[in-house]
Amino acid sequence: MSQQGLDLRKSGQIVRRHKVLVAIMVVLGLVAGAGYTLLHPPMLTGTALVLLPQTPQAVQGAAAAANGGPDPYITTQEVIASSNAALSSALPHVRPSMSVAELRDNITVGSLTPYIISISSQSKVASDAEATANAVANSYISYIASGGNAIGRISAQMLEPATSTTGMPLKEQAVIYGLVGALCGGLVGLIISLAISRTDRRLRARDEVAHSIGVPVIASFPVSRPTDAAGWTNLLEEYKPGAMHALQLRRALQQLGMSADMDYGIMSGRYSFAVVSLSSDPAALALGPQLAVYAASQGIPTALVIGPQQDEDATASLRTACTVPRPASSKRPGNLRLAVSDGSIDVDPDAVLTVVVAVVDGRSPRVPATVRANATILGVTAGTATADQLARIAVSAAGDRREITGILVANPDSADQTTGRMPQLARPSHRRVPTRMTGITTEIRK
Repeated sequence: MSQQGLDLRKSGQIVRRHKVLVAIMVVLGLVAGAGYTLLHPPMLTGTALVLLPQTPQAVQGAAAAANGGPDPYITTQEVIASSNAALSSALPHVRPSMSVAELRDNITVGSLTPYIISISSQSKVASDAEATANAVANSYISYIASGGNAIGRISAQMLEPATSTTGMPLKEQAVIYGLVGALCGGLVGLIISLAISRTDRRLRARDEVAHSIGVPVIASFPVSRPTDAAGWTNLLEEYKPGAMHALQLRRALQQLGMSADMDYGIMSGRYSFAVVSLSSDPAALALGPQLAVYAASQGIPTALVIGPQQDEDATASLRTACTVPRPASSKRPGNLRLAVSDGSIDVDPDAVLTVVVAVVDGRSPRVPATVRANATILGVTAGTATADQLARIAVSAAGDRREITGILVANPDSADQTTGRMPQLARPSHRRVPTRMTGITTEIRK
């Protein structure tokens, strides 16, 4: 039962993940069901009742029927009512126009009692079904009253003309067929979602991300996704995480080796780390800036450095936002310094924490091309990268002797109950002070 519950929960997560696809299939099914009803509307039935006189033949037939035998009289009347002679006279009044053979296929002649004949007609239009049933009934009455039939003249009368129809109304059937179509569409959407998920190798759970390269997830929180310089400027000035996410950011700083000296802005020493993300993962680009803004808001002198990138377009708008002069009305934390570097960095002497933002190509990452820092952190958005992509980044970083020491997960799945924690956080063997490198001009806006 536990395994079944786990599978149902996983299926629910998959459906929620592909809710747009499932919703589209539901809508298509709904439209298909309603459309089928419009193209094939339900058949409506109109019935007219003819009362026969209680002649000696009718009485004898009724007695035979009461004893369990066939009623020859009523059977004969049913045959006469559906004969060519009776139907031919009704043709001018039936709707829509049809031949005798078509009319015979359209009507049903039966008997309710030994003295009552029922004549029913079907049509997609209620008035047509009623008109046809009444036309055949009147023609039958006239035919048996004329004496031109084989059993002589019979004086029958209309007991109840067809004034209404039976059958499912068009709107009701459209609703039912639409709901059935929506249910079938949802089922198809579910099957497609499950099929897609079997071939989708992107990592969504924190544990999946952590175990892909054997490095723990040190924090996970939602991120903004600015698309232009104005959006990045707004993030750098007004980003304020909620209490839960602020706790995640604080713990991230603690696990990066700053806990021993961090006491609400009273710090000693210098720290730097590079947040490396994929060019195909634009949301993860905001991890470093948000962490830097939070640190600065806590009283930590922080420098946000946009380092050299494999794909310059990935950080173009962020670089622009960092080079725009700070206006007098800016709400940016006073402890936050912004810098753009095309090579190695000259560390801001006032900065206690330096956050370097680096973006690499997931297909052929070159981590050595980014600015070096004390620690390298991998930033990834849940559901955007595969284990192979993350492994390539880790191998590239290890080749330059800067192991990835932690992972930041952006926009974690709300249904993910895992933590991404590992038994022990990998740390450098000793704390290194960032190397002061010169020779390249670095632009810092205060």
